[in-house]
Amino acid sequence: MNLKKAPELITSEWVNGDDVPPTLEGLSGRVILLECFQMLCPGCVSHALPQARRADLAFRDKGLVVLGLHSVFEHHEAQGHRAALAAFMHENRITFPVAIDAPATTGFIPQTMTRYGMQGTPTTLLIDAGGHIRMQRFGSITDLELGVAIGSLLNEAGEPAAPTTP
Repeated sequence: MNLKKAPELITSEWVNGDDVPPTLEGLSGRVILLECFQMLCPGCVSHALPQARRADLAFRDKGLVVLGLHSVFEHHEAQGHRAALAAFMHENRITFPVAIDAPATTGFIPQTMTRYGMQGTPTTLLIDAGGHIRMQRFGSITDLELGVAIGSLLNEAGEPAAPTTP
């Protein structure tokens, strides 16, 4: 299997992060769910972010790390500020760390979004314990499909995969 190493995120800042923001390199050995979103994206708000919250609650104690990536490529005035994102996260009970994608240097697509070749939001990524991209999905994914994929990667990493009841 020819796997692509997940490139490091290029961020301007973090919300809900510790004093030292997480890095993919620092999370080596852990399975990561990375949810790329915009707070004004209907599919992100109605499906992807609630799903990421459920995955965090179900698999956090099993070894999964959930991270968000707020990649703003439209409506910068309304959603391009840390304060707006922090308020959105509070209102939507998002407690996992969320990075703010670094603005584009050319064009309008943020740097991490460009680096990963994302088509838009929501984009769900699963990164295995070895730091390889094992899933990159634009649009929605069912809870069942995501849960099976997470369980499989946790099993590969030697973590117990049975979810806890949220």
